[in-house]
Amino acid sequence: MSRLAFVSAVVAVVAGAASTSVSATHDAGSYFVTPSRNIICSWSTDIDKPSRTYLRCDIGTGLNPKPKRPSWCDVDWAFGLSLRNVGRADPICAGDSVFHGLTPVLPYGATWRKRGFTCRSRRVGLTCRNSHGHGFS
Repeated sequence: MSRLAFVSAVVAVVAGAASTSVSATHDAGSYFVTPSRNIICSWSTDIDKPSRTYLRCDIGTGLNPKPKRPSWCDVDWAFGLSLRNVGRADPICAGDSVFHGLTPVLPYGATWRKRGFTCRSRRVGLTCRNSHGHGFS
């Protein structure tokens, strides 16, 4: 299991007690889900380098179009995106998921912010960026 996957799994357990809605005006915590419940995002840090942070967004319906499987990935790869605090977004390669039942909803029109990451929820989808302007929609 990768460190990111391990951290995401641990955060999932801790986040189970989260409230059911997310305020658009403050740091929203480490998890949120879109109102459609199709996209769930998890923020985490690297255990060895706390200055390295990640935003992982799993998409229930998967990526469309489905990207080519990376040669180094021997588990699932086309179900979401990962964004580091520096650099571009990449498809996730992981054998787990951050989906679970008790995740705060990021309402349409609301913005989530945490340590350089910004995500805006809209009816047409979710847009997330790091502080360098890289991200995904």
